[in-house]
Amino acid sequence: MQPLTGLDEIKARFIAARGYWRPWTDAMLHANPGFLAHYAEYAGHPAKTGPLPPRMVELIYVALDASATHLFEPGLTTHLRMAREAGATDADVFDVLHLVTMQGLSAVLHAADLLHEAAPQPALNPGDALRARIAALWPEQAGSLLRLAEMDPGYVAVLLDFLDQGAPAGGLTRAERLLVRVALHACFTQGDMDTTRALIHEGLAQGVTRQALLQAIQLGAHLAVHGAALGATVHARLKDSGASG
Repeated sequence: MQPLTGLDEIKARFIAARGYWRPWTDAMLHANPGFLAHYAEYAGHPAKTGPLPPRMVELIYVALDASATHLFEPGLTTHLRMAREAGATDADVFDVLHLVTMQGLSAVLHAADLLHEAAPQPALNPGDALRARIAALWPEQAGSLLRLAEMDPGYVAVLLDFLDQGAPAGGLTRAERLLVRVALHACFTQGDMDTTRALIHEGLAQGVTRQALLQAIQLGAHLAVHGAALGATVHARLKDSGASG
């Protein structure tokens, strides 16, 4: 890549690569133009070079920005618009939001495992029907779900009802759902590597390619730029107001 020197050129390249321009990017353009020039290439690389189509890339961004671990409305607005422009349906979007809601359950399962280890007690019998549902609906968490069902089978039953029936009809494919979940759990905003490991193995077993899994993982890294966006925005505001500290 040739060095970019003109601010107008950097701005144009950034918009072409990322699809937006905001006050923070304007502040960064004047304070540290090299950041924007190279960030656009870094952040745009996975979306441009991986095997996932634009619709799926944007839906993963929707999941990451909507996640309770991030809740970044400006990014969500941008990527929801771009997802729809790329062909995402309402069912796709609300399927993603269902998966976003399911994200919090991995922490419950991990913590319940710790409780099981620290305070063992006579196990309740979850029953064969519940065991079969666990194996069918959430195989990568079957061990944790069974331990939780031995403590509270009713909770696991309604959890599985939500997992099975809470998503809209006609949304994502099974492989697409898995890729969204990989992105959510692998992203630094959650960083749940145990669940990520299980999802990777499940995806490979389903025939999801290594390249698709890698792209889903890579898409989450640059959410960290929202910290830089906040810093650049506050810096510009203080500078404009003449504040010194």
